[in-house]
Amino acid sequence: MYPFSMVSNIAIRSQEFGLSMTEPGSFSTYAKFDGILGLGYPALAASGATTVFANMISQQLVDEPLFSVYLTREGGESGSEVVFGGVDSSHYTGQINWVPIMYDAYWQILIDKVPLIKGKSGRDILREKGLLGDFLKKHPYDPCSKYQVPYCSQILDTTEPMINYLDLSYYGAISIGNPPQSFTVIFDTGSSNLWVPSVYCSEESCTEHHRFNPSASSTYYSNDQRVSIQYGTGAMVGILGYDTVRISNINIHNQEFGLSTSEPGGFFSYVNFDGILGMGYPSLAASGATTVFQNLMSQHLVDEPLFSVYLTRQDGMSGSEIVFGGVDTNHYTGQIHWVPVTYEAYWQILIDRVTINGEVVACSGGCPAIVDTGTSLLVGPSNPIYTIQQYIGATPTYYGQYNINCNNLNNMPDVVFTINGVDFPLPAQAYTLQDNFNNERSCSSGFGSSSGSLWILGDIFIGEYYSIFDVGNNRVGLAKAV
Repeated sequence: MYPFSMVSNIAIRSQEFGLSMTEPGSFSTYAKFDGILGLGYPALAASGATTVFANMISQQLVDEPLFSVYLTREGGESGSEVVFGGVDSSHYTGQINWVPIMYDAYWQILIDKVPLIKGKSGRDILREKGLLGDFLKKHPYDPCSKYQVPYCSQILDTTEPMINYLDLSYYGAISIGNPPQSFTVIFDTGSSNLWVPSVYCSEESCTEHHRFNPSASSTYYSNDQRVSIQYGTGAMVGILGYDTVRISNINIHNQEFGLSTSEPGGFFSYVNFDGILGMGYPSLAASGATTVFQNLMSQHLVDEPLFSVYLTRQDGMSGSEIVFGGVDTNHYTGQIHWVPVTYEAYWQILIDRVTINGEVVACSGGCPAIVDTGTSLLVGPSNPIYTIQQYIGATPTYYGQYNINCNNLNNMPDVVFTINGVDFPLPAQAYTLQDNFNNERSCSSGFGSSSGSLWILGDIFIGEYYSIFDVGNNRVGLAKAV
């Protein structure tokens, strides 16, 4: 311990510091600095040492209990600086935006953007394995059966796989527990529970994925309450537990979630995501579980009670994202058109009509629709969807699939959805699924039919229109995505 430590012209008395006796590895040999002056919170200091900035404050050596950093992007020794006790207004413009600290050790703040990965869907993987045709033959696919509403027929068979997620390809990363265990999930506005596979499940649909191990988390607890989450054509059966859930840098404490003990059917063996994070309304949550977004609001982890979704149509890891507590103005152009939610369970709205070339082809008197990030296609009743397929020149293949001639995209019409008095056109590039399999380009229709009267505005629609889910005002915002 030395009498004084000097930082610029500031003399800090009796400053505790470390004198190295060994520095493992060879990195320090090549570094141009001699040591490290930590400016993190005192809680982080090894051996309980008093930090430099703690002494600056206690010895009244700074005007304000803050410091600021300016880093130039140019080479050389001049320009960059640390200011102790104030800010240098010559180094910034506009107002200062203050962000609360989430964890008083590191300078941890909330990053509200969660990147989504566009990868292979279950359909892609089944097709690559030569199993798609047989799978669809055994398991007829009705997207509407996912929803517990009067507009959809409900024929529940818990031995069937949850093929409603057959075409989904947008995944995001979360972690659960302490230390964190990582999972890839679908952020699904068509359901409200969070669940992941667990070590209690020995089926292949679980063992092919990351499984949560409760005994490996110091913060996990459970009341052993059973849960069965219905998805129309299947169910996840398991128990409810509580633990810390991390989404990006957001720490959600005591989050209720499902640990699967059984995932009926073999479908989940073929998908690249581990579980599902429901973003629907609380009334939809199985077993009355508290939803993730409820906790985000009650624990004051979001600035506003809303979240927004941007989906790119390109494969790869970049671009798509979900923003909690705000919107990203870089991802849309023009104004946001707000649409009231008509049923506070799913994000259900009303479509005024659907037109092609000015002719009404569906919903002439209005029809219900759900904006659902957990459905890939744009789905409607079988008769109007068949009419749309004819208008766009799609030809039926097998098990409800329709092909499109890739060379005709520039000549195909827009399909226009009028919602709350505003037209939302979908061009052919938006409603056509383009793929390259075995070096052969193929195109198929992004419209799918169901047995009910409900329309589902899935990723086909959301990819074209930036979507904002406003929990506080029970409305959905739509703007042209860029």
